[in-house]
Amino acid sequence: MVYILRSPAGLLFAVTIIMLFIATHPENLQANNLKNFLRNGRLEVGGWINGGATFNPSQSDGYNGPVIFADQANQFQLNQLNLFMRRSVVSVGSAWDFGGRVDFMFGTDAIFTQAFGVPTFDVNTGEPLNRNNWDLDLCCSSTRTYGIALPQTYLEAYAPIGNGFNVKVGHFYTPTGFETVPAPDNFFYTRAYTLNVGEPFTHTGILANYPLTENLLVLGGAVTGSATGGWDGGWDKELGNWSGLAGFTWTSDNRATIFHLSGTYGETSTRSSEPWGFYNIVLQHKITPKTLLVLHQVYGHAGGVLLNNLKYNNVTKDAEWISFITHLYYDLTEDLSLGIRGEWYRDADGFRNPSPFRIAAATNIVNGVPISFAGDINAITITPADYYAVTIGLNWKVAKTLKLKWESLQKLIVRSNIRYDRVDAYKAPAYRPFAGNKDQILFSLDFILPF
Repeated sequence: MVYILRSPAGLLFAVTIIMLFIATHPENLQANNLKNFLRNGRLEVGGWINGGATFNPSQSDGYNGPVIFADQANQFQLNQLNLFMRRSVVSVGSAWDFGGRVDFMFGTDAIFTQAFGVPTFDVNTGEPLNRNNWDLDLCCSSTRTYGIALPQTYLEAYAPIGNGFNVKVGHFYTPTGFETVPAPDNFFYTRAYTLNVGEPFTHTGILANYPLTENLLVLGGAVTGSATGGWDGGWDKELGNWSGLAGFTWTSDNRATIFHLSGTYGETSTRSSEPWGFYNIVLQHKITPKTLLVLHQVYGHAGGVLLNNLKYNNVTKDAEWISFITHLYYDLTEDLSLGIRGEWYRDADGFRNPSPFRIAAATNIVNGVPISFAGDINAITITPADYYAVTIGLNWKVAKTLKLKWESLQKLIVRSNIRYDRVDAYKAPAYRPFAGNKDQILFSLDFILPF
Protein backbone atom coordinates (compact mmCIF):
# COMPACT_ATOMS: atom_id res chain seq x y z
CA MET A 1 0.00 0.00 0.00
CA VAL A 2 2.82 2.45 0.81
CA TYR A 3 4.41 1.80 -2.57
CA ILE A 4 1.10 2.40 -4.37
CA LEU A 5 0.51 5.73 -2.64
CA ARG A 6 3.99 6.93 -3.54
CA SER A 7 3.17 6.72 -7.25
CA PRO A 8 1.10 9.44 -8.96
CA ALA A 9 -1.37 6.86 -10.27
CA GLY A 10 -1.76 5.34 -6.81
CA LEU A 11 -2.27 8.69 -5.13
CA LEU A 12 -4.92 9.71 -7.65
CA PHE A 13 -6.57 6.31 -7.28
CA ALA A 14 -6.77 6.83 -3.52
CA VAL A 15 -8.24 10.33 -3.94
CA THR A 16 -10.82 8.97 -6.36
CA ILE A 17 -11.84 6.19 -3.96
CA ILE A 18 -12.30 8.77 -1.18
CA MET A 19 -14.44 10.98 -3.42
CA LEU A 20 -16.54 8.02 -4.53
CA PHE A 21 -16.98 6.97 -0.89
CA ILE A 22 -18.20 10.43 0.08
CA ALA A 23 -20.61 10.50 -2.86
CA THR A 24 -22.08 7.07 -2.12
CA HIS A 25 -22.19 7.02 1.72
CA PRO A 26 -24.48 9.88 2.82
CA GLU A 27 -24.98 8.18 6.20
CA ASN A 28 -21.38 9.02 7.15
CA LEU A 29 -21.30 12.09 9.46
CA GLN A 30 -17.99 13.48 8.17
CA ALA A 31 -19.12 13.01 4.59
CA ASN A 32 -22.33 14.90 5.43
CA ASN A 33 -20.32 17.72 7.02
CA LEU A 34 -18.16 18.01 3.92
CA LYS A 35 -21.20 17.91 1.65
CA ASN A 36 -22.88 20.63 3.69
CA PHE A 37 -19.75 22.78 3.55
CA LEU A 38 -19.53 22.40 -0.22
CA ARG A 39 -23.25 22.95 -0.71
CA ASN A 40 -23.29 26.10 1.42
CA GLY A 41 -20.40 27.52 -0.57
CA ARG A 42 -21.91 26.37 -3.88
CA LEU A 43 -18.74 24.35 -4.44
CA GLU A 44 -18.87 21.23 -6.54
CA VAL A 45 -16.22 18.50 -6.51
CA GLY A 46 -16.35 15.79 -9.15
CA GLY A 47 -14.68 14.19 -12.10
CA TRP A 48 -14.64 11.19 -14.36
CA ILE A 49 -12.61 8.16 -15.35
CA ASN A 50 -12.15 7.22 -18.99
CA GLY A 51 -10.20 4.24 -20.27
CA GLY A 52 -10.27 1.86 -23.19
CA ALA A 53 -8.40 -0.24 -25.69
CA THR A 54 -7.98 -0.11 -29.45
CA PHE A 55 -7.31 -3.15 -31.62
CA ASN A 56 -5.30 -2.36 -34.73
CA PRO A 57 -4.75 -5.41 -36.98
CA SER A 58 -2.15 -3.45 -39.00
CA GLN A 59 0.05 -2.81 -35.97
CA SER A 60 1.77 -5.39 -33.79
CA ASP A 61 3.21 -2.81 -31.39
CA GLY A 62 3.27 0.95 -31.00
CA TYR A 63 1.02 3.75 -32.21
CA ASN A 64 -2.09 4.11 -34.35
CA GLY A 65 -0.26 6.42 -36.75
CA PRO A 66 -1.33 10.09 -36.63
CA VAL A 67 -4.48 9.23 -34.61
CA ILE A 68 -4.19 10.76 -31.13
CA PHE A 69 -6.07 10.35 -27.83
CA ALA A 70 -6.72 6.62 -28.50
CA ASP A 71 -3.24 6.45 -30.01
CA GLN A 72 -1.90 3.27 -28.36
CA ALA A 73 -2.25 0.15 -30.52
CA ASN A 74 -3.44 -3.11 -28.98
CA GLN A 75 -3.23 -2.12 -25.32
CA PHE A 76 -5.37 -0.62 -22.58
CA GLN A 77 -5.11 3.11 -21.86
CA LEU A 78 -6.27 4.97 -18.79
CA ASN A 79 -6.99 8.04 -20.86
CA GLN A 80 -8.39 10.43 -18.28
CA LEU A 81 -8.69 10.45 -14.53
CA ASN A 82 -9.99 13.99 -14.22
CA LEU A 83 -10.78 15.70 -10.91
CA PHE A 84 -12.29 19.16 -10.69
CA MET A 85 -13.54 21.69 -8.20
CA ARG A 86 -15.75 24.54 -9.35
CA ARG A 87 -18.07 27.24 -8.18
CA SER A 88 -20.54 27.85 -10.98
CA VAL A 89 -21.55 31.43 -11.62
CA VAL A 90 -25.20 32.43 -11.59
CA SER A 91 -25.44 34.24 -14.93
CA VAL A 92 -28.86 35.85 -14.54
CA GLY A 93 -30.35 38.53 -12.36
CA SER A 94 -29.17 41.85 -11.00
CA ALA A 95 -26.49 40.64 -8.55
CA TRP A 96 -22.78 40.24 -9.16
CA ASP A 97 -21.52 36.67 -8.78
CA PHE A 98 -18.07 35.11 -8.68
CA GLY A 99 -16.73 31.62 -9.18
CA GLY A 100 -14.09 29.59 -10.93
CA ARG A 101 -12.81 26.15 -11.71
CA VAL A 102 -9.69 24.00 -11.34
CA ASP A 103 -9.14 20.74 -13.27
CA PHE A 104 -6.49 18.08 -12.65
CA MET A 105 -6.01 15.35 -15.26
CA PHE A 106 -3.90 12.19 -15.07
CA GLY A 107 -3.67 9.71 -17.92
CA THR A 108 -2.49 9.11 -21.45
CA ASP A 109 -4.53 12.09 -22.74
CA ALA A 110 -2.78 14.58 -20.45
CA ILE A 111 -0.05 15.38 -22.96
CA PHE A 112 -2.60 16.55 -25.51
CA THR A 113 -4.03 19.25 -23.25
CA GLN A 114 -0.87 20.49 -21.54
CA ALA A 115 0.32 24.04 -22.16
CA PHE A 116 2.59 23.11 -25.07
CA GLY A 117 2.01 26.38 -26.97
CA VAL A 118 5.73 27.13 -26.76
CA PRO A 119 7.07 24.28 -28.90
CA THR A 120 10.49 22.68 -28.72
CA PHE A 121 11.65 24.60 -31.79
CA ASP A 122 10.60 28.03 -33.05
CA VAL A 123 8.11 27.41 -35.87
CA ASN A 124 9.58 30.27 -37.93
CA THR A 125 13.34 29.86 -37.41
CA GLY A 126 13.84 26.35 -36.04
CA GLU A 127 15.76 27.69 -33.03
CA PRO A 128 15.43 25.70 -29.76
CA LEU A 129 13.04 27.27 -27.25
CA ASN A 130 12.55 27.11 -23.50
CA ARG A 131 9.15 25.53 -23.06
CA ASN A 132 6.43 26.48 -20.58
CA ASN A 133 6.80 25.22 -17.00
CA TRP A 134 3.08 25.17 -16.18
CA ASP A 135 2.33 21.45 -16.53
CA LEU A 136 4.73 19.89 -19.06
CA ASP A 137 7.05 18.17 -16.57
CA LEU A 138 4.92 17.43 -13.52
CA CYS A 139 5.45 13.69 -13.59
CA CYS A 140 5.71 10.35 -15.26
CA SER A 141 8.21 10.81 -18.10
CA SER A 142 9.55 7.33 -17.36
CA THR A 143 6.20 5.78 -18.34
CA ARG A 144 6.39 7.11 -21.95
CA THR A 145 2.61 7.55 -22.08
CA TYR A 146 1.19 8.80 -18.78
CA GLY A 147 1.30 12.35 -17.50
CA ILE A 148 -0.45 15.13 -15.61
CA ALA A 149 -2.16 18.20 -17.05
CA LEU A 150 -3.79 21.22 -15.43
CA PRO A 151 -6.07 22.12 -18.33
CA GLN A 152 -8.24 24.64 -16.48
CA THR A 153 -7.50 27.08 -13.68
CA TYR A 154 -9.61 30.20 -13.94
CA LEU A 155 -11.73 32.72 -12.07
CA GLU A 156 -15.12 33.71 -13.42
CA ALA A 157 -17.43 36.65 -12.76
CA TYR A 158 -20.92 37.70 -13.75
CA ALA A 159 -21.53 41.42 -14.07
CA PRO A 160 -25.18 42.59 -14.23
CA ILE A 161 -24.47 45.16 -16.93
CA GLY A 162 -26.99 45.37 -19.76
CA ASN A 163 -28.02 41.81 -20.50
CA GLY A 164 -25.20 40.49 -18.28
CA PHE A 165 -21.48 39.90 -18.91
CA ASN A 166 -19.63 36.69 -18.08
CA VAL A 167 -15.83 36.97 -17.83
CA LYS A 168 -13.18 34.26 -17.35
CA VAL A 169 -9.58 35.04 -16.41
CA GLY A 170 -6.94 32.31 -16.33
CA HIS A 171 -6.32 29.06 -18.20
CA PHE A 172 -9.35 27.43 -19.85
CA TYR A 173 -10.54 25.14 -22.64
CA THR A 174 -11.10 26.86 -25.96
CA PRO A 175 -14.69 27.86 -26.74
CA THR A 176 -14.11 27.07 -30.44
CA GLY A 177 -14.99 23.88 -32.30
CA PHE A 178 -17.37 20.98 -31.62
CA GLU A 179 -15.35 18.09 -30.16
CA THR A 180 -13.27 18.75 -27.08
CA VAL A 181 -10.76 17.17 -24.68
CA PRO A 182 -13.01 16.05 -21.75
CA ALA A 183 -14.20 12.53 -22.52
CA PRO A 184 -17.81 12.98 -21.29
CA ASP A 185 -18.36 15.78 -23.83
CA ASN A 186 -17.63 13.58 -26.87
CA PHE A 187 -19.60 10.79 -28.50
CA PHE A 188 -16.57 8.93 -29.88
CA TYR A 189 -13.50 7.51 -28.15
CA THR A 190 -11.18 8.72 -30.91
CA ARG A 191 -11.26 12.37 -31.97
CA ALA A 192 -11.26 13.95 -35.40
CA TYR A 193 -7.98 15.19 -36.90
CA THR A 194 -9.55 18.65 -36.78
CA LEU A 195 -9.51 18.69 -32.98
CA ASN A 196 -6.13 16.96 -32.84
CA VAL A 197 -4.16 19.37 -35.00
CA GLY A 198 -6.56 21.88 -36.57
CA GLU A 199 -7.70 23.83 -33.51
CA PRO A 200 -6.37 24.93 -30.11
CA PHE A 201 -7.05 22.83 -27.02
CA THR A 202 -6.70 25.57 -24.38
CA HIS A 203 -5.94 29.27 -23.92
CA THR A 204 -4.46 31.48 -21.21
CA GLY A 205 -5.90 34.97 -20.89
CA ILE A 206 -9.31 36.59 -20.63
CA LEU A 207 -12.58 35.59 -22.29
CA ALA A 208 -15.94 37.37 -22.09
CA ASN A 209 -19.36 36.58 -23.48
CA TYR A 210 -22.48 38.72 -23.73
CA PRO A 211 -26.04 37.86 -24.88
CA LEU A 212 -27.07 40.53 -27.35
CA THR A 213 -30.51 38.93 -27.62
CA GLU A 214 -32.18 35.72 -26.49
CA ASN A 215 -30.86 34.11 -29.67
CA LEU A 216 -27.43 35.69 -30.13
CA LEU A 217 -24.41 35.30 -27.83
CA VAL A 218 -21.15 37.06 -28.71
CA LEU A 219 -17.74 36.22 -27.25
CA GLY A 220 -14.36 37.86 -27.33
CA GLY A 221 -11.07 37.89 -25.51
CA ALA A 222 -7.31 38.19 -25.53
CA VAL A 223 -5.00 35.19 -25.10
CA THR A 224 -1.27 34.96 -24.41
CA GLY A 225 1.56 32.68 -23.22
CA SER A 226 2.04 31.01 -26.59
CA ALA A 227 4.51 30.95 -29.48
CA THR A 228 1.80 29.54 -31.75
CA GLY A 229 -0.56 32.48 -32.06
CA GLY A 230 -2.29 32.21 -28.68
CA TRP A 231 -2.90 28.46 -28.79
CA ASP A 232 -2.29 26.26 -25.73
CA GLY A 233 -0.45 28.98 -23.83
CA GLY A 234 1.02 28.78 -20.34
CA TRP A 235 1.83 31.24 -17.57
CA ASP A 236 5.56 31.90 -17.73
CA LYS A 237 6.64 32.30 -21.37
CA GLU A 238 5.56 34.54 -24.27
CA LEU A 239 3.40 36.73 -22.05
CA GLY A 240 4.20 39.68 -24.29
CA ASN A 241 2.53 38.00 -27.27
CA TRP A 242 -1.23 38.61 -27.34
CA SER A 243 -3.76 37.28 -29.82
CA GLY A 244 -7.45 37.92 -30.29
CA LEU A 245 -10.26 35.38 -29.82
CA ALA A 246 -13.76 36.21 -31.04
CA GLY A 247 -16.99 34.70 -32.27
CA PHE A 248 -20.73 34.31 -31.82
CA THR A 249 -23.38 31.64 -31.32
CA TRP A 250 -26.91 31.94 -32.75
CA THR A 251 -29.70 29.68 -31.49
CA SER A 252 -33.12 29.38 -33.10
CA ASP A 253 -36.28 30.11 -31.15
CA ASN A 254 -37.16 26.43 -30.86
CA ARG A 255 -33.54 25.56 -29.90
CA ALA A 256 -33.36 23.02 -32.75
CA THR A 257 -30.63 24.87 -34.66
CA ILE A 258 -27.34 26.30 -33.37
CA PHE A 259 -24.85 28.18 -35.57
CA HIS A 260 -21.39 28.99 -34.20
CA LEU A 261 -18.55 30.98 -35.77
CA SER A 262 -15.29 31.72 -33.95
CA GLY A 263 -11.56 31.96 -34.42
CA THR A 264 -8.24 33.36 -33.28
CA TYR A 265 -5.78 35.77 -34.88
CA GLY A 266 -2.47 37.31 -33.84
CA GLU A 267 1.28 37.33 -34.27
CA THR A 268 2.97 33.96 -33.96
CA SER A 269 5.33 34.87 -31.11
CA THR A 270 7.33 37.67 -29.50
CA ARG A 271 10.11 36.90 -31.99
CA SER A 272 7.92 36.82 -35.08
CA SER A 273 5.27 39.18 -36.44
CA GLU A 274 4.10 36.52 -38.90
CA PRO A 275 0.33 35.94 -38.62
CA TRP A 276 -1.22 32.86 -37.03
CA GLY A 277 -4.96 32.38 -37.13
CA PHE A 278 -7.91 30.18 -37.89
CA TYR A 279 -11.69 30.18 -38.06
CA ASN A 280 -14.22 27.44 -37.51
CA ILE A 281 -17.91 27.11 -38.32
CA VAL A 282 -20.19 24.67 -36.51
CA LEU A 283 -23.82 24.08 -37.50
CA GLN A 284 -25.95 21.82 -35.29
CA HIS A 285 -29.50 20.92 -36.24
CA LYS A 286 -32.00 18.62 -34.56
CA ILE A 287 -33.64 16.95 -37.54
CA THR A 288 -35.97 15.13 -35.19
CA PRO A 289 -36.01 14.91 -31.38
CA LYS A 290 -33.85 11.78 -31.74
CA THR A 291 -31.60 12.87 -34.64
CA LEU A 292 -28.78 15.43 -34.54
CA LEU A 293 -26.80 16.59 -37.59
CA VAL A 294 -23.52 18.51 -37.11
CA LEU A 295 -21.50 20.18 -39.87
CA HIS A 296 -18.05 21.55 -38.98
CA GLN A 297 -15.54 23.40 -41.14
CA VAL A 298 -12.08 24.76 -40.22
CA TYR A 299 -9.43 26.82 -42.00
CA GLY A 300 -6.04 27.71 -40.50
CA HIS A 301 -3.04 29.76 -41.61
CA ALA A 302 0.46 30.24 -40.21
CA GLY A 303 2.84 32.68 -41.87
CA GLY A 304 6.50 32.09 -42.67
CA VAL A 305 6.96 28.72 -40.97
CA LEU A 306 10.06 26.55 -41.45
CA LEU A 307 9.16 23.24 -43.12
CA ASN A 308 11.07 19.98 -43.13
CA ASN A 309 9.15 17.02 -44.52
CA LEU A 310 9.03 14.66 -47.50
CA LYS A 311 8.37 17.59 -49.85
CA TYR A 312 10.13 20.59 -48.30
CA ASN A 313 13.67 20.63 -46.91
CA ASN A 314 14.50 23.72 -44.84
CA VAL A 315 11.94 25.80 -46.72
CA THR A 316 10.22 28.84 -45.19
CA LYS A 317 6.70 29.52 -46.46
CA ASP A 318 3.13 30.12 -45.36
CA ALA A 319 1.27 27.00 -44.23
CA GLU A 320 -2.44 26.22 -44.48
CA TRP A 321 -4.79 23.54 -43.20
CA ILE A 322 -8.47 22.96 -43.89
CA SER A 323 -11.09 20.41 -42.92
CA PHE A 324 -14.74 19.42 -43.27
CA ILE A 325 -16.51 17.10 -40.82
CA THR A 326 -20.02 15.67 -40.71
CA HIS A 327 -21.56 14.09 -37.60
CA LEU A 328 -24.90 12.30 -37.44
CA TYR A 329 -26.31 10.97 -34.15
CA TYR A 330 -29.48 8.98 -33.56
CA ASP A 331 -31.02 7.77 -30.29
CA LEU A 332 -32.06 4.16 -30.91
CA THR A 333 -33.51 3.94 -27.40
CA GLU A 334 -33.25 6.01 -24.20
CA ASP A 335 -30.12 4.02 -23.32
CA LEU A 336 -28.49 3.39 -26.71
CA SER A 337 -27.31 5.90 -29.34
CA LEU A 338 -25.70 5.48 -32.76
CA GLY A 339 -23.18 7.91 -34.23
CA ILE A 340 -21.40 8.33 -37.55
CA ARG A 341 -18.59 10.81 -38.27
CA GLY A 342 -16.87 11.49 -41.59
CA GLU A 343 -13.88 13.81 -42.04
CA TRP A 344 -11.54 15.22 -44.66
CA TYR A 345 -8.52 17.04 -43.26
CA ARG A 346 -5.81 18.61 -45.47
CA ASP A 347 -2.42 19.48 -44.00
CA ALA A 348 -1.52 21.28 -47.22
CA ASP A 349 2.12 21.97 -46.38
CA GLY A 350 3.06 19.17 -43.99
CA PHE A 351 3.13 21.45 -40.94
CA ARG A 352 0.36 20.42 -38.55
CA ASN A 353 0.09 16.63 -38.35
CA PRO A 354 3.24 14.77 -37.24
CA SER A 355 2.97 11.02 -36.67
CA PRO A 356 3.08 9.85 -33.93
CA PHE A 357 1.95 13.15 -32.44
CA ARG A 358 2.76 12.04 -28.89
CA ILE A 359 6.47 11.68 -29.62
CA ALA A 360 6.61 15.13 -31.21
CA ALA A 361 4.67 16.76 -28.34
CA ALA A 362 6.95 15.19 -25.71
CA THR A 363 10.19 16.38 -27.35
CA ASN A 364 12.49 18.63 -25.32
CA ILE A 365 16.08 19.83 -25.49
CA VAL A 366 18.29 17.94 -23.02
CA ASN A 367 21.97 18.95 -22.91
CA GLY A 368 21.61 20.48 -26.35
CA VAL A 369 20.05 17.35 -27.87
CA PRO A 370 16.35 16.94 -28.79
CA ILE A 371 14.92 13.95 -26.89
CA SER A 372 11.37 12.68 -26.48
CA PHE A 373 10.42 10.60 -23.46
CA ALA A 374 7.53 9.14 -25.52
CA GLY A 375 9.74 7.44 -28.12
CA ASP A 376 12.36 7.77 -30.83
CA ILE A 377 12.13 11.20 -32.47
CA ASN A 378 13.58 9.69 -35.64
CA ALA A 379 10.31 7.75 -35.96
CA ILE A 380 8.34 10.99 -36.45
CA THR A 381 7.11 11.54 -40.01
CA ILE A 382 5.15 14.37 -41.60
CA THR A 383 4.30 15.42 -45.13
CA PRO A 384 1.66 17.42 -47.03
CA ALA A 385 -1.31 15.08 -47.13
CA ASP A 386 -5.07 14.60 -47.22
CA TYR A 387 -6.45 12.57 -44.32
CA TYR A 388 -9.80 10.78 -44.53
CA ALA A 389 -11.56 9.14 -41.60
CA VAL A 390 -14.95 7.50 -41.09
CA THR A 391 -16.05 6.43 -37.61
CA ILE A 392 -19.18 4.59 -36.53
CA GLY A 393 -19.99 3.88 -32.91
CA LEU A 394 -22.49 3.15 -30.16
CA ASN A 395 -22.97 4.78 -26.76
CA TRP A 396 -24.62 2.51 -24.20
CA LYS A 397 -25.88 3.65 -20.79
CA VAL A 398 -25.19 0.34 -19.12
CA ALA A 399 -26.66 0.91 -15.68
CA LYS A 400 -30.03 2.06 -16.96
CA THR A 401 -30.37 -0.86 -19.36
CA LEU A 402 -29.34 -3.47 -16.80
CA LYS A 403 -31.16 -1.64 -13.97
CA LEU A 404 -28.08 -1.66 -11.77
CA LYS A 405 -28.80 -0.22 -8.34
CA TRP A 406 -25.31 0.85 -7.27
CA GLU A 407 -25.43 4.64 -7.40
CA SER A 408 -21.79 5.00 -8.45
CA LEU A 409 -22.52 3.15 -11.70
CA GLN A 410 -25.67 5.05 -12.67
CA LYS A 411 -23.77 7.32 -15.09
CA LEU A 412 -21.54 4.63 -16.61
CA ILE A 413 -21.32 4.79 -20.43
CA VAL A 414 -19.68 2.15 -22.62
CA ARG A 415 -18.64 3.16 -26.13
CA SER A 416 -17.71 0.93 -29.07
CA ASN A 417 -16.14 2.41 -32.22
CA ILE A 418 -14.99 1.21 -35.61
CA ARG A 419 -12.81 3.70 -37.46
CA TYR A 420 -11.28 3.66 -40.95
CA ASP A 421 -8.40 6.01 -41.84
CA ARG A 422 -6.70 6.68 -45.14
CA VAL A 423 -4.02 9.17 -46.16
CA ASP A 424 -2.99 10.42 -49.59
CA ALA A 425 0.09 12.59 -50.00
CA TYR A 426 -0.75 16.06 -51.31
CA LYS A 427 1.56 17.05 -54.17
CA ALA A 428 4.33 15.08 -52.46
CA PRO A 429 5.89 11.58 -52.52
CA ALA A 430 3.77 8.67 -51.26
CA TYR A 431 3.14 8.70 -47.53
CA ARG A 432 2.43 5.64 -45.36
CA PRO A 433 2.18 6.59 -41.66
CA PHE A 434 -0.03 3.64 -40.66
CA ALA A 435 2.68 1.05 -39.92
CA GLY A 436 3.88 1.30 -43.52
CA ASN A 437 0.36 1.42 -44.95
CA LYS A 438 -1.78 4.16 -46.49
CA ASP A 439 -4.82 3.09 -44.49
CA GLN A 440 -5.89 1.24 -41.37
CA ILE A 441 -8.97 0.10 -39.47
CA LEU A 442 -9.37 0.45 -35.71
CA PHE A 443 -11.71 -1.35 -33.33
CA SER A 444 -12.06 0.29 -29.92
CA LEU A 445 -14.01 -0.18 -26.71
CA ASP A 446 -13.92 2.27 -23.81
CA PHE A 447 -15.90 3.44 -20.80
CA ILE A 448 -16.69 6.76 -19.11
CA LEU A 449 -17.60 6.86 -15.42
CA PRO A 450 -18.50 10.33 -14.13
CA PHE A 451 -18.59 10.85 -10.37
